Amino acid sequence: MMIGIMASRLLLLFLLPLFAFPQTIRVAGLKQHVDLIVDKWGVPHIFAKNTPDAFFAQGFNAARDRLFQIDLWRRRGLGRMSEVMGPAYIELDRAARLFLYRGSMDKEWEAYGPDAKSIAASFVAGINAYVDWLTANPDNTPIEFKVLGYSPAKWETEDVVRIRSHGLTRNVTSEVARAKTICATDPLKGPHYDQARFGLQPAWETKVPDGLDPCLPADVLRVFTLATQAVPFTKPTSDANDDGSNNWVIGPSKSATGRPILAGDPHRLYSTPSLRYIAHINAPGLDIIGAGEPALPGISMGHNDVIAFGLTIFNIDQEDLYVYELNPGNPRQYRYRGDWESMRVERDTIAVKGTAPREAELEFTRHGPIIYRDAAKGRAYAIRSCWMEPGSAAYFGSIAYMRARNFAEFQSGRFRGGAPTVNQVYADTKGNIGWSPGGLTPIRPGWDGLLPVPGDGRYEWAGFLQPGDFPSAYNPSSGYVSTSNEMNLPAAYPYKERKLGFEWTNDSRHRRVDEVLKRLPKVSLEDSMKLQADQTSVAARRAVALIDGLHSDDANTKAALAILRGWNAVESVDSQPAALFELWWKRHLGPAFLAAALPPAAATAIPNPDAAILLAALEGQYTQFPINPQSLLLRSLAPAYAEWESLGKPAWGKLHLSLPGHPLRNFVDAKLRARLQPGPFPAPGGPYSPWQSMYTGNTFDLSNGPSFRMVLDVGNWDASRAVNYPGQSGNPDDPHYQDLTGLWSRGEYFPLLYSRAAIEKAAEKRITLEPR
Repeated sequence: MMIGIMASRLLLLFLLPLFAFPQTIRVAGLKQHVDLIVDKWGVPHIFAKNTPDAFFAQGFNAARDRLFQIDLWRRRGLGRMSEVMGPAYIELDRAARLFLYRGSMDKEWEAYGPDAKSIAASFVAGINAYVDWLTANPDNTPIEFKVLGYSPAKWETEDVVRIRSHGLTRNVTSEVARAKTICATDPLKGPHYDQARFGLQPAWETKVPDGLDPCLPADVLRVFTLATQAVPFTKPTSDANDDGSNNWVIGPSKSATGRPILAGDPHRLYSTPSLRYIAHINAPGLDIIGAGEPALPGISMGHNDVIAFGLTIFNIDQEDLYVYELNPGNPRQYRYRGDWESMRVERDTIAVKGTAPREAELEFTRHGPIIYRDAAKGRAYAIRSCWMEPGSAAYFGSIAYMRARNFAEFQSGRFRGGAPTVNQVYADTKGNIGWSPGGLTPIRPGWDGLLPVPGDGRYEWAGFLQPGDFPSAYNPSSGYVSTSNEMNLPAAYPYKERKLGFEWTNDSRHRRVDEVLKRLPKVSLEDSMKLQADQTSVAARRAVALIDGLHSDDANTKAALAILRGWNAVESVDSQPAALFELWWKRHLGPAFLAAALPPAAATAIPNPDAAILLAALEGQYTQFPINPQSLLLRSLAPAYAEWESLGKPAWGKLHLSLPGHPLRNFVDAKLRARLQPGPFPAPGGPYSPWQSMYTGNTFDLSNGPSFRMVLDVGNWDASRAVNYPGQSGNPDDPHYQDLTGLWSRGEYFPLLYSRAAIEKAAEKRITLEPR
């Protein structure tokens, strides 16, 4: 009898996924019922009878799984934190409102395509329907709202695209950093010295624009930083900006499957919940699966039933800082082409919890929002950015390409969105592969955008480059394409005329990816997954090669040489040489190079050297900075070893920890923090390995990297794989809150299921949405 009962229970547990517990929710706004199946990895699969219902359900589900995250995204972006958090957030709200899209909404929606507005409206209606459902079911309210003492808000359709400050931006911070170097030295030699901070590619020499005083106020970008940073629930902090991602696409001739393989792992700031959210949306004529930002409809990387696509950042310069001479008799006028031009002033009311509303005056020039006034010098500063132009809401442009059926349609759609600027790789079920970089790019006649410019009319944009002005590739003879944010303009590209940008990410990751793909006669799905988790640093390998043959009588130097010689440059968590190398590279070799190569004023102005310039100088390939490589290497090793020894000779995983930050981690008590905040976990990889692990400041705490990874078997879709760190859910009590952490940390994946049959077998939870 007992054996029979136990057998029945075991059978029930075995069959449970096939009969996942159903839940029916009736909501206003649906036309027909929708099936929502959540698989055992937390991926929602939405099956609708029509397209509006599909995006309605996507919005409803995004709120079900990530409501606090998307509500916070909206509040921060619209500048509405003060109404729930009080006066401490007024300045942040004002900054955010300066960078809202304020142009024509008709032009904005038109830019993305004929159904963009209706898709956004359906998605927002779904979010609002869930907010209504919560009103009737308050026990399901996310814990964060209870902690902060406010309720989630309803959305407007325009909120989806008016918020612009969440995208990746470039290069205004670098303009200011370059000006700082020049100010510390002199206008003629300063641009050359600054190459040690950021080497320009392709070969280029910039100069100080006529009329520019490069000595800018120290906090000139404070408002810009407030507008673009994450919400500080303690004191404001500056988040690291991401410049990394990898993707590649393998053609049938080089693929072990005989079909294209497309891989992508965009690198962004780690957070809890993850920045990305994986979803599957199906309706007649629509069948897309992949990752996107949970506050936006659709997906930005993944596949439909015919094509696959993945992105990395393509480093176009989309920003300029303008400096204005103010009218002494009227500080709301600035000199423009020999006359005084009035600023546009908009007055916003900021609601403030616990006190009266505040009036905010927002000032704009013809170029953009005023972010700083220097009363002593009679100057004002404003930012012009491509991401304030129609059609440039970050990642929303995927609406135009995610349903493409071939490369021509994909190319046409991907250029509808202007931001962020990306390398797209493409594949389709017919065996075609392609590369399509681009983004909205200003034409700067006679200047290069590398420094701030006077706003007096001499430095104007003359329109934008057209889609045909960008390089591309279709079925290349190499059989594959890979990008890792490196300078990948073709040798014959007219870069001097088009001036897309001159600040590219270090090419070490690309070198490693390319050497592995070239070496393999055929590339499998497993090869691609292994390569995404590759912890080999080409930069470390080059640096270690330089010490081969060096000798020293100093005990610490001799010990360091012995440890690093023969190291394979793999930055695994258990590697002691990796820890010693990173200490040497970050805290000793870099500063020693700057001190040796530059005048003291320039060395002090530059916090860290460009890795490419540093290595090229040490290798003797870059001779613009006079250094003695052997002496520099030896004298920087001794203090590095001494520091490593003082720390107990740790392995890399002891120094390099991942703590994917929850917004409230520093706001709550220890007990709730333990519930909300995963980690810390030992983190493999380094800044220059394919498994990129960026760290900030002078610590080794992990900041950026590949929280989402995918490897797609194009045409055999159920064989595709993905992972999303730390998990899919934003609810700390949900089993999918951090259940993918183990897979991610081991470089492993789960099946990214696509067919209804496979999804049914892996079903864990079923929700039926019915019209009310």
